[in-house]
Amino acid sequence: MKITSCGITDVGQKRQNNEDNFLINDEINLYVVADGMGGHVGGEFASQIAVTTIEEVIQNVEVDPEATRPDWGALGSQVAISGEKLKYAIRLAGKRIFDRTNDEPELRGMGTTTVAMLFDQNKVFLAHVGDSRAYLVRNGTVMQVTEDHSLVNEQIRLGLITREAARNHKLKNIITRSVGYQEDVEIDTIVRPTEKGDRYCLCSDGLSNLVDENEIMDLVGNSPSTEIGAQRLIDLANSRGGDDNITLIIAQVDELDPEAEYTQEGTGTANIGTMTGSSTLNSPATADASRK
Repeated sequence: MKITSCGITDVGQKRQNNEDNFLINDEINLYVVADGMGGHVGGEFASQIAVTTIEEVIQNVEVDPEATRPDWGALGSQVAISGEKLKYAIRLAGKRIFDRTNDEPELRGMGTTTVAMLFDQNKVFLAHVGDSRAYLVRNGTVMQVTEDHSLVNEQIRLGLITREAARNHKLKNIITRSVGYQEDVEIDTIVRPTEKGDRYCLCSDGLSNLVDENEIMDLVGNSPSTEIGAQRLIDLANSRGGDDNITLIIAQVDELDPEAEYTQEGTGTANIGTMTGSSTLNSPATADASRK
């Protein structure tokens, strides 16, 4: 597969430090956005640990398939292994962040949201924790692919508030899951077939709190390049106050792989259209009400 991408991070208009981090690795088609929390030192550490750990794991597996593989051989298809790579990488990042807080008590409480995306076998694999998002822009439509792990989203799901009310809710920054705040966390995963021309947008809530889906569709879908689209979104969020750090990646599918592995999962959208799941390291996930 051939992917064209662009990433930008901006401190915004109100913050002195940037606690966001992002990763672009076009060689292995890996993209990550992480929004740190826990004070500017802790937040910066947590998001940096997340992106570097995820890249380290995926790169090592690409170079040496046996390097960091726990029990993936039993999974069979390359499709299943690709999704497990991302989950394992985020789990390891969370453990490293948590262990760091034990070694340095002044960092206690730090954590990060994470949304990670890997293209492989003409599919896109997403793994996420927190309220950093992934959007898909395709053929003049936009869809939020991930679902926020946040207090207000739980209230939306229960029918207690509307999406419109959630945008200005006083508790909109409280997330119910984060990477590293606890030793383990539940990770949601998604796998979807890709089409030539798809544009994915990964972003922190510094963008999604100020720019709506239709504006993302317009600026991502209609901009002549990923770079122009990304900068226009940053500028729009800043023009509306830029009250948080703003980070986004736009990744466009330019070419599909004609020799992609044929698998049962790839035979129809009914089987792979949106597959969600969760993974934990050892124990059931518990929610943490962490304020960013």
